Amino acid sequence: APPASPAGLPCGVPAPPEPPVGPGWPGPAPRATERGDRHQPHWPALLALIALAALLLLHGLQATTPAPRDPVHLLDGPDARRSLRLHGRLEADLRPGAGSCRAVLRLEGDLEGATALRFSPCPALQEGWRLEVEGLLRRPRPAPHPLLAGAAERLAQRGIQTEFKVNHHRVLERPSTPVADLRRQIASRFLETCGAEVGGLLAALVLGSAVVPIPEAITADFRAAGLSHALAASGFHLTVLLGAVMVLARPFGRVVRLPLAGGAILLFLLLAGPQASVVRAVLSGSMALLILESGRRGRPIGLLGLTVALMLLIQPLWWADLGFQLSVAATAGLLVSAASLEGWLAGRDPGRWRRMLAAAMAVPLAASLWTLPLQLLHFGVVPLYAVPANLAVEPLLTPLTLGAMAMALVALLMPPLLVPLAWVLAWPSRLLLLLAHGFASLPMAQWQTGRPQLLLVLLFSVALLTLLVPPLARRWRWPALVLLLLVTLLHTMELRADALLLVHQRGGDLLVARHQGRAALIASSGDSFLCAQARRLSQGLGVERFDWLLLLDPVAPQDPACWRERAGLSLLSGEEVPPLAAGQRIGSEGLKAEALAMDSQLLLLRLGRQPWLLVPDRSEEHTSELQSPCNLVCRLLLEKK
Repeated sequence: APPASPAGLPCGVPAPPEPPVGPGWPGPAPRATERGDRHQPHWPALLALIALAALLLLHGLQATTPAPRDPVHLLDGPDARRSLRLHGRLEADLRPGAGSCRAVLRLEGDLEGATALRFSPCPALQEGWRLEVEGLLRRPRPAPHPLLAGAAERLAQRGIQTEFKVNHHRVLERPSTPVADLRRQIASRFLETCGAEVGGLLAALVLGSAVVPIPEAITADFRAAGLSHALAASGFHLTVLLGAVMVLARPFGRVVRLPLAGGAILLFLLLAGPQASVVRAVLSGSMALLILESGRRGRPIGLLGLTVALMLLIQPLWWADLGFQLSVAATAGLLVSAASLEGWLAGRDPGRWRRMLAAAMAVPLAASLWTLPLQLLHFGVVPLYAVPANLAVEPLLTPLTLGAMAMALVALLMPPLLVPLAWVLAWPSRLLLLLAHGFASLPMAQWQTGRPQLLLVLLFSVALLTLLVPPLARRWRWPALVLLLLVTLLHTMELRADALLLVHQRGGDLLVARHQGRAALIASSGDSFLCAQARRLSQGLGVERFDWLLLLDPVAPQDPACWRERAGLSLLSGEEVPPLAAGQRIGSEGLKAEALAMDSQLLLLRLGRQPWLLVPDRSEEHTSELQSPCNLVCRLLLEKK
């Protein structure tokens, strides 16, 4: 049976001869012949799927138009604010803490749609509760730069056009939410029995990381190792569950198998929630189950196209969901390219071990290649060791997933048996965590490629998919290779070009100077949020670390370690002492900054051979807008000397 893919897609389990293979269905992956070209993917159906996706994408764009009674119509302009009292129902639990948090309120009464609530501090509120909130309604802030994620863009993907800063709230009703209570009960018992790390991992294998709080360090390790699919509820988890149910129900007739399999699918949907990747797996698995049990054969690509069409007709905004995009792309990669990649890896006359290794590598490799354009477009980072990491953890994921599901039943029905079962699963869970941390700690685990322009990503996708679809590759291989080389060359030239990037951010300003593929950073404030934005900028620009960093804030930053991690050399303020005195300089080859005044706010920046004068802007407008805790707030202005 093939291993799980990076997107959490179908594993193989025993099935009748030549069953229809579809996303989310536990049938065997298509096997390749020695030349790897007998199993021809239905590439005309694939092209039809792409055309259908384009049409539904346009339909989704039209769905982003606010409804007639959306609260955004109460605001006169982009910067308008209005004090209101709203009523509605919470869509998810809030995790109380010292900081602020956000939640979506589905509106009731005279208004329709939803708004994003912002609490500070975060109260203990639960999904389904009806609230009355008083506060300030406004439009969310857009991203200051395309490389940075803004609240406006994230909320617009969910059809939300406003955010609401809550000053007072009152719970109107606490209705019964049995499904949400079941999720909380399972998650809390897992965490109490096994701890935050092991318990969070096992609970995520049942409920998904969107429901279970997982330590950030573990999430970062799984992301860097290319194992994020293990923590997200997806087709892989449904495949494992359906495979176990079908094996147990094999001695019984169709009258027993279908209800048991349908109950397993419904239980998975209830526990994981109606996320886009979960709904895709449920629809695909249900249709493939019906086709298989009817004794007919179905076309996998057609099944995937039907699933995508149904989902986008039900909820057009799912087209912008990253989990949905990755799930569909990886599923198409398995159906179209896994067999040909297996044949290519095995060679003409493979031995037993090479054939087994080729079968094991084909699935994660196909899913990784098909999702590569999305990785570049959204993150600018590629997990370099995703394929070997998935091969290493594959023997652990399936038994751990089955064990976690059995543990969930024990936690609900026989709690006294939870401790011994947790002890059995603790060792493989810790081994999985150790493997994820090990791959994440390797050099260049996250290859910083930078985020290419959209046009380059589209050209890259055309060239890559041409090489991965066997009928197209045999005819257009060399033009695709030339296009792939051209796109790579254009993106490399863009990354190595000299440039200045000035980002006006709410907590301060960031100035990035780029020269020959390297970069330096000048920040006007030591705000922690600004440091996080600096990290996202370096990732989007393809810079692993800045050569040097200069922080102009006269007050020491709250989290100096965050800033020092961003650059090889960091000059930070402290005790109202400027980082550079007049005449002092900091720099690397082609990137130098020199202080021209005692307060270090007037700087001479040399970018290659070009000198630039950085002048502080102390206007009252900027000072009041930023509301920075700094004693001296400056907005960097660029003036060619």
